Amino acid sequence: LSPNARAQMDKKITTELEAGRPMFVVCPTIVDSEVIDASSVEKVYKSISKKDFKSFRVGLLHGKLKTPDKEAIMAKFVAHDLDILVSTTVIEVGVDVPNASVMLIESAERFGLAQIHQLRGRVGRGEHQSYCYLMPTNSQTPLNRLRLLETTQNGFELAELDLKLRGPGAIYGVSQHG
Repeated sequence: LSPNARAQMDKKITTELEAGRPMFVVCPTIVDSEVIDASSVEKVYKSISKKDFKSFRVGLLHGKLKTPDKEAIMAKFVAHDLDILVSTTVIEVGVDVPNASVMLIESAERFGLAQIHQLRGRVGRGEHQSYCYLMPTNSQTPLNRLRLLETTQNGFELAELDLKLRGPGAIYGVSQHG
């Protein structure tokens, strides 16, 4: 979705949250950067908890937290003591919250297709319809590679397509991001 459609998306998300279905919000960075134009968990957490979804219980999770703190936050989310979890990709694997029905990936162009596929697998594990929203950093036309996620469900195919489109990257340099 375009950032211009955020208000309509927020209404749909609110309906899910009011029905008791938790939501993941994933951001590519922990803090804002002057170099990278991308949503950070700290900024999104403040916006969601103070403005956008202030009537819901919001948690913050990222890799710089100490392990006991990360475990405590995840336990609260699993126990439904939190409605929304704003996180980096630390939730990509091994998280099972069957009732979670919404995934919002901020600055989606910063992630690889296989990684987004892994992330969207965190929702839709229960009986309810699930939704994965990809929100680019700006309102320009979404990258064609993100559109592939609408039609491809196979993670191996997505990884191969991403490799073909973005190349293998480089250990040194900036030829690949996401």
